[in-house]
Amino acid sequence: MIERSLIATAVVLVIAEAVMLTAPARAADLDCLLQPRETVVVSTPVEGVVERVLVDRGSIVEKGAVLAVLESTVERHAVAIAALRAEQESAVKSNEVKVSFGARRLERTDEMYRKSLVPLKDLDEAETVKIIAEYDLVEAKENKALAKLEHERTKAALELRTIRSPLAGVVIERLRHPGELAARDYPIVKIAQLNPLRAEAFAPIAMLGKITVGQPAVVVPEPPMSRPLEASVTVVDPIVDAASGTFAVRLELHNPGNRVPSGLKCKVSFGSPRR
Repeated sequence: MIERSLIATAVVLVIAEAVMLTAPARAADLDCLLQPRETVVVSTPVEGVVERVLVDRGSIVEKGAVLAVLESTVERHAVAIAALRAEQESAVKSNEVKVSFGARRLERTDEMYRKSLVPLKDLDEAETVKIIAEYDLVEAKENKALAKLEHERTKAALELRTIRSPLAGVVIERLRHPGELAARDYPIVKIAQLNPLRAEAFAPIAMLGKITVGQPAVVVPEPPMSRPLEASVTVVDPIVDAASGTFAVRLELHNPGNRVPSGLKCKVSFGSPRR
């Protein structure tokens, strides 16, 4: 009797397990962690000494806001010189006068040659002088165009010494101070984007195929920020971790005014998949 009872119990357990495996996975609350959407370490494309840093830890910055300025005395003078050269008109105007004079001289010499008052050599010389003057005018205009391009290049080089924020976010670390060297390998600040926030969760393998990109969800942070927040799935990892039997899911949620800090633990529940 005992042996029959054990066999019956085993059969019930096998059947129950089979039902659990074949039944559709129901939406369940999963543990998650709120993280910044992006974290950027801001460096500079050119090496230089930091003149001033306009932000500090906790500063809220908009995209394009000035974070720091490198010492740029030489670059500012280069811009001023290039601007003066780009504005110069003397070379163009003087060559325009030479062209006009050469045309008048050629006209007079041609008329005198037709009357046999000057030799062919004088006519050839007058024509050559006019052609050279025309080429000098072309060269002067080309040099003026190059001067304008050089002015734009020096302004761009100066702009590179003003470090701007690549995104809207919060400064979470200040790495350089005035007088210190800043370069590609010596970044200035670290910025985290908190709107939108990112929620990272790990779902059991039973939910594989039940969670899709674009699917709505509700994220509830831990107290005291335990107000439910709407979110949507942005990434479903196609690779399952064999050791834990889970796969990663990433969600995104709006966080206007950075009201919810990152780093909080949370719970996430999924709505019906979008069709």
